Amino acid sequence: MNTLEIHDKIFENIKHIDVHGNEYWCARELQKILGYKEWRYFCAVIEKAQIACSQSNNNINSHFGVNTKIVLAGKTTKPIVDYKLSRYACYLIVQNANPKFEAVALGQTYFAIQTRKQELSEKDYSLLTEDEKRLYRRKQTKDGNKILYKTAKEKGVKNFDLFTNAGYK
Repeated sequence: MNTLEIHDKIFENIKHIDVHGNEYWCARELQKILGYKEWRYFCAVIEKAQIACSQSNNNINSHFGVNTKIVLAGKTTKPIVDYKLSRYACYLIVQNANPKFEAVALGQTYFAIQTRKQELSEKDYSLLTEDEKRLYRRKQTKDGNKILYKTAKEKGVKNFDLFTNAGYK
């Protein structure tokens, strides 16, 4: 396994899925992977990425959700700021990070490859017939529901009929 494949797995291993089936990454986890030892330096990279996001007419809050966490600090607790990042936010962060860090250089390559894969899949999708597109969307819905039900089960939902019915309402 080459270093790019290793980085690919590490990046995907810190990916989270919310209750709506949306993927996201925590900035503090990404910070460690990219090799930034101090949050203050990584914050500067996040700020640059946010500027790039804004200048591209994208909503910063949609991609850089502020997420305050409570952590232990000795015998007490304190709140710390973290971000719930979209894939696009991670991409912008990696593009604005210091490429002298090997993990950043690998991350830039990872996102270039992922972007190309997405372009190819969109091209393939556009070539599908309407029936094939409908079946494809049905499969996506089915896969999303599997994730939703798995999460619901982990959170203690017992009556899935009521759970599903509440979703329709």
